[in-house]
Amino acid sequence: MTETLEKTRIEKARELNVPLYPHRWEGWENRVSAAVANSYGEPLKEEERSDKRVQVAGRVMQTRIMGKAAFFHILDDGEKLQLYLKRDVIDAKMGEGTYNLFKKRLHTGDFLGVVGTIFKTKTGEITVEVETLTLLAKALLELPEKWHGLKDTDTRYRKRHLDLIANPEVRRVFQARSKLISSIRRTCDGLGFLEVETPILLHQAGGATARPFTTRHNALGADLVMRIATELPLKKLIIGGYPAVYEIGRLFRNEGIDTSHNPEFTTIEAYQAYTDYHGMAAFFEKVMTDATNALGIESIEYKGKTISLKPPYKRSYMPELWKEHCGEDIHNILKGKGFDRDGLLALAAKLDIQGVKDIPDAKIFDRIFEERIEPFLEQPTFVLDHPTAITPLAKCKENADGTVDESLVERFELFIAGMEVANAYTELNDPIDQRERFAEQAKQKAGGHDEAELVDEEFVEAMEHGMPPTGGIGFGIDRLVMLLTGNPSIREVILFPTLKPE
Repeated sequence: MTETLEKTRIEKARELNVPLYPHRWEGWENRVSAAVANSYGEPLKEEERSDKRVQVAGRVMQTRIMGKAAFFHILDDGEKLQLYLKRDVIDAKMGEGTYNLFKKRLHTGDFLGVVGTIFKTKTGEITVEVETLTLLAKALLELPEKWHGLKDTDTRYRKRHLDLIANPEVRRVFQARSKLISSIRRTCDGLGFLEVETPILLHQAGGATARPFTTRHNALGADLVMRIATELPLKKLIIGGYPAVYEIGRLFRNEGIDTSHNPEFTTIEAYQAYTDYHGMAAFFEKVMTDATNALGIESIEYKGKTISLKPPYKRSYMPELWKEHCGEDIHNILKGKGFDRDGLLALAAKLDIQGVKDIPDAKIFDRIFEERIEPFLEQPTFVLDHPTAITPLAKCKENADGTVDESLVERFELFIAGMEVANAYTELNDPIDQRERFAEQAKQKAGGHDEAELVDEEFVEAMEHGMPPTGGIGFGIDRLVMLLTGNPSIREVILFPTLKPE
């Protein structure tokens, strides 16, 4: 839309002699939504009128002018409602000539507030016969593609406001997202978890293996990082005496962007005293049961496959999966609480996994798992017992006979449709072991693994005051919404995803 055309719209609209951008609509307190107005008209027969007077407002989406009468469609919270303007009625209520002025000066995109009565047309469409109307905001730019949709994905993400107007299915995705988050909160609150908030800006990132964003606080004269996880402060609250806590919030990781990763994303982390990773698996199944009930779904079609979301979910153990898909005992690549690099490289060569010679041990393990095991995890599956070397905050695996396998930890990742959705631990609560694990992570960082954990002395000191047995879990809201709404890209479920500058 050129500047000249914008100016022309404004100049012509001023002929209405009404404010183009009023502060409020006087009828807002008694307004009903388009959905409610449509429901009022449902019982009517064709060409039957109601004496019910309603006040409705919305964006003009379509006009049909027929001389002395006009039909408009407005859009209100995703629902359309037809308006009928009759010259005699408008002019009688609002003054001679008002109808013709509005007929010529209203455009698609304008916001209107109207008062009128409901009737049903001979074609069965519920309609409000307008008695008075108020211009609430003048649109200077046309809506995209004459309301037939906004298709270019980059434009859709950059101009989400237009995407929401043009594509009803997009609105439904974000309504489902809101319902999901509300359901998770209800579940956590009902189970006795306390919702808390922890800092976003920190002196040191921790709780995950990821590269943080950095910033500078001028008043403190200090460099700060944005959080990559909420784990460590939440566990301090368990140490402080809360039996169960959770936080829903944004995390920030300075990593690549693809269909399942965005630099800022939303997660929930929850911690409960006196339980373990099996308790967290049961917790997640309860969350999913409540969420799918709230959304009215039991299964999904994802990438051409039917995925049942009804618990209980399959439990698979990493050593068994490793043996099945990699052809050898997982302990061949493990040495104490670390990796055996020679064993990792030999296995990678055997499985024809390329490009791993110069990357850290943890990355080699991830590559093998991602290529050889992850694609088979289609139905919801808890993969339990991961290498200690990549999990510095979880307790080592306790065997059935009471012995401990120091090379594995009590951790699970939940996979659905081949994508990781949740991550949980039996939390490490031994401060001596924790300090040793941090030291091992420091060695990995020195060896080139720049995403390894840093030593966090404040957290270890807190643990030295005594931390009860604890189970903890974190899962991504965005990925869960992707699954539940059948979207293959994370950018479809984040209102304003991170994009390259234009």
